[in-house]
Amino acid sequence: MIPIAFVQSLANLEGLERVAPFLRPVIELKLIKSFLQGFLPGLALKIFLYILPTVLMVMSKVEGYIAHSALERRAAAKYYYFMLVNVFLGSIIAGTAFEQLDAFLHQSPTQIPRTIGVSIPMKATFFITYIMVDGWAGIAGEILRLKPLIIFHLKNMFLVKTERDREKAMNPGSVGFPKTLPRLQLYFLLGIVYAVVTPILLPFILVFFAFAYLAYRHQIVNVYNQQYESAAAFWPHVHSRIIASLLISQLFTSGLA
Repeated sequence: MIPIAFVQSLANLEGLERVAPFLRPVIELKLIKSFLQGFLPGLALKIFLYILPTVLMVMSKVEGYIAHSALERRAAAKYYYFMLVNVFLGSIIAGTAFEQLDAFLHQSPTQIPRTIGVSIPMKATFFITYIMVDGWAGIAGEILRLKPLIIFHLKNMFLVKTERDREKAMNPGSVGFPKTLPRLQLYFLLGIVYAVVTPILLPFILVFFAFAYLAYRHQIVNVYNQQYESAAAFWPHVHSRIIASLLISQLFTSGLA
């Protein structure tokens, strides 16, 4: 929660003026100011989350891992824990703590799990919106691949000289496991937790996984190139996080018993 809060604090107009004082005359324009107030925090957060997997890959390399498969496994684990704390636990616990502050202060500790369990449905609307905006739109973006398309045309215009250059420019790369797998596991966790508490969220999860299956199956078979073969070394890590999701769901819904 601290990194996101820090980024959001820098994304306000006062922070922008402190970092770049020469932009103050432009920022003070009414149209520019209204635009920045509405879009700058969200844009800064998106940029932060976009570059985060790359930063985590560098951190994993600093740890001493050399193989590309090992680097992706470590980066995927870090990204999952980041999303678990900031997206899921941050929304549930932090939101519950503020909304139920009076109940927390005037009840015994044994009643806190029940208070959290009862408060989980309050965040169902937020997570439904999150699934549609981040999940459904993310699958559409995966199919469209606008960024690689734009990059290819720019390379084709300015860098391509030979057919070999053109082939390099058209190289789609491989599946971004450090970013893709943690997102899928987060949606699995949301489905497991809210299956009992707020079943209305399940259709949104099912639609996401149906689209994700079709999209990623197509991309893996027809688009991406496989960069390495690790003999399913990713699976034990994925399996352990699935079990952790089941345990977290039991912990959070135990207060409803």
